[in-house]
Amino acid sequence: MINPFFQNKGPLKINKILRSIKVENNLEKLDNEISDIKDLVAASSNEITFFHSKKYESVASTTKADYCLTTNKLSNILPKNCKPIEVENVLVSTAIITSMFYPDAITDNFDINTLNIEKTSFNNSVNHGQNILIGKNVKIGSNCSIGHNTIIESNVVIGDNCSIGSNVLIRNTLIKNNVSILDSCVIGKKGFGFFPSKKGNIRYPHIGIVIIEDNCEIGCGSTIDRGSLSNTIIGKNTFLDNQVHIAHNNKIGENCIIAGQVGFAGSSKLGNNVLIGGQAGISGHLKVGSNVQIGGGSGVIKDIPDNSKVMGYPAKDLKKFIKENK
Repeated sequence: MINPFFQNKGPLKINKILRSIKVENNLEKLDNEISDIKDLVAASSNEITFFHSKKYESVASTTKADYCLTTNKLSNILPKNCKPIEVENVLVSTAIITSMFYPDAITDNFDINTLNIEKTSFNNSVNHGQNILIGKNVKIGSNCSIGHNTIIESNVVIGDNCSIGSNVLIRNTLIKNNVSILDSCVIGKKGFGFFPSKKGNIRYPHIGIVIIEDNCEIGCGSTIDRGSLSNTIIGKNTFLDNQVHIAHNNKIGENCIIAGQVGFAGSSKLGNNVLIGGQAGISGHLKVGSNVQIGGGSGVIKDIPDNSKVMGYPAKDLKKFIKENK
């Protein structure tokens, strides 16, 4: 399970799942149970996954899931072990089924189980300011500090030698060692995932978590959303400047430096040693290689190979950009 903090209500009968998305075919005659819904890579037998874009053809062709929500055009890519369930809108159907397994992941209400830190075991073990609230099942390592008016909600793990600033909110997050979270950050809230509809927008459950690896720094006012069906990850020794937004499912590599007001749409992957200038934007479902430099204010809308230097909108080779803008 990718999130130890949300309860899985499965297993569910496959015929019940199909009825929920109004699918009628010979699969509905089956009475077997499905234990979970996961992405193409993580899914295994007795689980269901989804495949909505040819961009994920390589992982779809090797998925170990028993069932896959997909379209008629993509269904032939799936391996023989995986039975296709053809639907009109793959992502909407995925949202509906995920809500069945994890109904508590839709909303992000405040944690009613928090206590003032002075009433917890952390009062003497953590250097802290005033008005600190701590939830249940929280773990905080040695030599840590927490600033004023910060809320560490239930089910958060913080490693050793970590500094959490003032006015910070953390939930659904695993923080490793030697990490600094500066003032006014929000980490682990649900992502901006929904599908527009005239009858009312359909919210997508976010059952992933945020993982911040060793020796990272998260700048003031930054927001890191938890994953939807996978985790949002910040790699070791990566530094974020102030007011950076990392959307759901992003995988940021090691030793990356990301300047202020950079924004990431969902599900992109950065390699190691990536430098990004201020106010750049990274579109969703992209792959940015290692040792890449992206100039400030750039708009990245396609994959960038290793060792590239780019700038502009759309982001292009730096030498070409300079030549065109003399």
